[in-house]
Amino acid sequence: MVAFDRMVASLPGKERVARSFGIPIRIHATGAETGGAIGIWDSYLEPGGGPHWHTHTLETEAFRVISGDFRFWCGDLVLEGGPGTTVTLPPHVPHRWENIGTTPGQMIGIVSPGGFEAFFIEMERTGANTPAEVLAIETAFGIINSGLADVVAGRGDGRS
Repeated sequence: MVAFDRMVASLPGKERVARSFGIPIRIHATGAETGGAIGIWDSYLEPGGGPHWHTHTLETEAFRVISGDFRFWCGDLVLEGGPGTTVTLPPHVPHRWENIGTTPGQMIGIVSPGGFEAFFIEMERTGANTPAEVLAIETAFGIINSGLADVVAGRGDGRS
């Protein structure tokens, strides 16, 4: 890991873009660039879009809603919020979110320590698009995704 002793900048229109589940992700800072301190990205979700239930084992995640309306689940807590809402999700607690609005939504995602943002780069690099391919990459990044594992095993859509 490199020392984090200089500014990391992401300029409009010059961000690194990866795609995850067909969703464009603009990556602004990586753990590799920040000495492992933080990772930052923007994600864009169509109405109804969002991940299956999953659990991070390595990092804390935070999201700030830029546009759209989202519902967040964390353990047994549920919160709905629009632009300006910020949610911080602890490691080791199952969570998910969904764009519950009628228009595309945008969120800034942050992880600490950094490193998970490389998941999106790996998704783009490999072209993973089947549930089994995605599950393998998530597992490599310390994600427990019982919802996606259910899909792979033919036990539903993984969202309930």
